[in-house]
Amino acid sequence: MLRQQDVGHRIVVRRIVGIREGRPLFSDALGELVELSETHLTLSTAQGQLRVPVAQVHRAKRVPPTRRPTAAAVVALERAADEAWPAPTRGQLGDWLLRSADGWSGRANSALPIGDPDRPLPAAVDAVERWYAEQGQPPIINTPLPLAAPVGAELDARGWAARPPVLVQTAPLPLRPPGIAVGPAGRWGSAVVDLSTAPSAEWLAVAAGRKGGLPDAARHVLTAVGQVRFAHVYVDGALVAVGRGTVTGQGRWLGLSLIEVLPVARRQGLAGRVIDELAAWGVSAGATHAFLQVEQHNTAAVALYRRFGFATHHTYLTRVAPH
Repeated sequence: MLRQQDVGHRIVVRRIVGIREGRPLFSDALGELVELSETHLTLSTAQGQLRVPVAQVHRAKRVPPTRRPTAAAVVALERAADEAWPAPTRGQLGDWLLRSADGWSGRANSALPIGDPDRPLPAAVDAVERWYAEQGQPPIINTPLPLAAPVGAELDARGWAARPPVLVQTAPLPLRPPGIAVGPAGRWGSAVVDLSTAPSAEWLAVAAGRKGGLPDAARHVLTAVGQVRFAHVYVDGALVAVGRGTVTGQGRWLGLSLIEVLPVARRQGLAGRVIDELAAWGVSAGATHAFLQVEQHNTAAVALYRRFGFATHHTYLTRVAPH
């Protein structure tokens, strides 16, 4: 049967749709799993969303995507994502990237093993460990899969731990209409999404709350991008939602990050409005595709992004050296 780590991936479900002459009748459905609960699973198919009670599921499993991205496509997207989240302290190991940002966020404090490290793999991992020791930080490596599977095998042999999988998802621009209600006309209907080239103090406070503090290195990560916009949503003078958009990868990729709605304003469609505004800005800046990174177990976010047309391009694991 399926598990939470299958959310965001392509699956096939054989379900029981009736009984004839004492025998069950089956129907198969193929699509992307967007939600999995104890009672139902929901998948997005070519015909629309299908919600299937678990009691009707005869068999379900993950299947390979129709087309796997090429290694070159994964490398290009990972480099665009690195541009969108730039660590202030950087190094290189052949083609591999070494990044440090005072420990703020995993992405900005990890090695990215794409391309040739210009030395045998074991020696490359040794060099990564030495570089992070010089920074006074634990060694961390982000392994895009399946591209960096050999690196993952080497780390397995060394006893490195793995954090929960992250989905790197993409969608063509303009984004597909999400069909998400914007909320009642009253208080939330008056909300306006404002895009600015710099984050406000309130915006930074939300980011600090989400990421556990905001050192100087974090401000560099957030702002040191040539094309960047910070979304602010105010209601009655109070900031209730934020988001960040960047355009990188030679102008092709709109990157979405830090989409956050404060608890008091959730389930009012504000996240969708933030995404809409950032996507419109990305199109005006010349971007043709959007990407984002979401933890696989965050099923609510995966379902939201799916409504905009996002699908999983590839995944990555954050690997951490043993103490």
